[in-house]
Formats: sequence, C-alpha cells, structure tokens
Amino acid sequence: MRSYLDFEKPVAELEAKVEELRALSTGDGVAIAEDVQRLEAKAADALVQLYSSLTPWQKTLVARHPARPHFSDFAKQLFEDFTPLAGDRKYGEDEAIIGGFARFRGEAVCVLGHEKGSNTESRIRHNFGMARPEGYRKAVRLMELAERFQLPVIALVDTAGAYPGIGAEERGQAEAIARSTDACLALTVPNVSVIIGEGGSGGAIAIATANRVLMLEHAIYSVISPEGAASILWRDTAKAQEAATNMKITAQDLLRFGVVDTIVKEPTGGAHRDAAAAIAATGDAISESLADLSGLDGTGIRKARRDKFLAIGRTL
Repeated sequence: MRSYLDFEKPVAELEAKVEELRALSTGDGVAIAEDVQRLEAKAADALVQLYSSLTPWQKTLVARHPARPHFSDFAKQLFEDFTPLAGDRKYGEDEAIIGGFARFRGEAVCVLGHEKGSNTESRIRHNFGMARPEGYRKAVRLMELAERFQLPVIALVDTAGAYPGIGAEERGQAEAIARSTDACLALTVPNVSVIIGEGGSGGAIAIATANRVLMLEHAIYSVISPEGAASILWRDTAKAQEAATNMKITAQDLLRFGVVDTIVKEPTGGAHRDAAAAIAATGDAISESLADLSGLDGTGIRKARRDKFLAIGRTL
C-alpha cells in the first residue's frame, strides 16, 4: 500500500478509484480500460500540478516520507563491493552512520552517510539517523583512511540532527561534530556530499562540508528543524509551517544563496514514487561532480573547498 501525505489527498482519491476500476475489470471482465486511462491521466496531471508548487512545509513532509530511499538503498544501487567498517576505535559502534569502502562506477571510493531505517526495528537500531559522538568519530576515521589511500569521499546526508541525549553530550557530541567538520575541510582528496532527505544542523554539516554539495529537489537543509525554530521563536510548534517558509530550507532557496551547488531532480511525486530513478539521477550528479574535480591536485582541492564556504553569502 502506498503511503500518502495529507496534501496528496486529491491524488490519493483518484488513484484509489483507478485501483477500484482495475479490480472490477479483473473480477467481472468489464470493459473499462478507457475509464482507467482517463483517471490515470487525471491523477498524473494532478500530481504534476501539486509537486510543481510545493510549499517549504510540504517539502519538509516529502523529505521525511517513510518510503523515501535511505542510505542503504543508495548503497545497493550505486556502489559495488561495498565493505562497511564499524567502530570509532575510542568508544564503540554507532549504526546511525554507516560507512566503508566501495567501487563507484569502477573507481574505488570511501562512502558514508546517515541511515534512518525503513521499519520499526531498523529505525530503533539506527537511532532514526541521529548520530552519537562515536558515529562522527567513525566518520573521521574513515575520512583519514580515504586520505591515506587517496580515495574520493562520498557522503549521503539524511538526519534530523545529531542525537541530543545525555550520554552523547557526556561523550563530547559538539567536539565530535567539530572534528568531523574539520576532517572534511582538511581532505586533499575530492569529497562530494548529497542531501538526500533531511539535512539537520551540525549533525548534517559534520559530513556535508564538501567540495560539491548536491541536494535532491525535495530535500531540506537547515540549522534547526521547523518545529524547533517555532518552539524557540514563538514557543508554539504549531507555527512550524511559518518557520519552514521563513527559514529558506528548500533546495531552490539554498542554491540561490550558494549553500548548495546542484539540485538533483526527483521523479514527479518525489523520490519515494520511483526510488530507482531518483538514485540513478543522484549517481549521475555525483559522477559529474567528481569529474569536475579530477584536474585539481591536493592543494587545489583543499583551497577550492575552503574558498567555496568562505564565499557563501558574499554575493547576496
């Protein structure tokens, strides 16, 4: 069963009618093919119109869709011979961040990213993609290995934010995030990050500080969640929609501000409607970004990354 968001109700009703007609046609042999085609076309048009003018809050809901492809889906389709590595060699393993080494279109790479999980059991195991300090220290360990072996780093970002629990704070959450961000900046190998769903605060930027920052069309990227911003500014989480609009969290806004470099187009109806197509488009965008950086030496790669982040906001 397809899961629909609240604002998708008109499309849900049309597609439900299509399924009813198909069931009638199968069961009784009723010749209703023309009606089915007409309703399918109407549903498709409604979906196009709906997704051509999404509000920032609606994009937030799409970015959080339970069926949206996660890190594990991208890893299966884009990478070959993926070998995950576990542990930070200091405290333990954090499954909110998965990382290791693989081949991307024939080339050896380091790949890491947040994993939210796809069902109740896996979401609990991966802590809903909210990493603890050991997750970010594992990311640093992987990036240092990539630097040693001169392998490009690909990061897939999808987190509501770093885990704010007491244990995480006791083990140095802020310091771990800062060191992971610093490790990104220090790389002399190309790194490309992709915001595939939610890019939440320091928990995202810890692995998203890259030469090229890509963002899926209906993903979001912000310093705080709309609900968190509404709670701070108005002491009312019901104003999350207003906060989402004012925070400029969409890919389109962030491209204009120079925070991200490329928007990866999603299938009509969002990445969850056709995960394979969305992942393939992401792979093409990553490949283009790595090709653009292939002519730079280590010093040039590091300087280009530094200049990119220092330039954000200066042209506004």
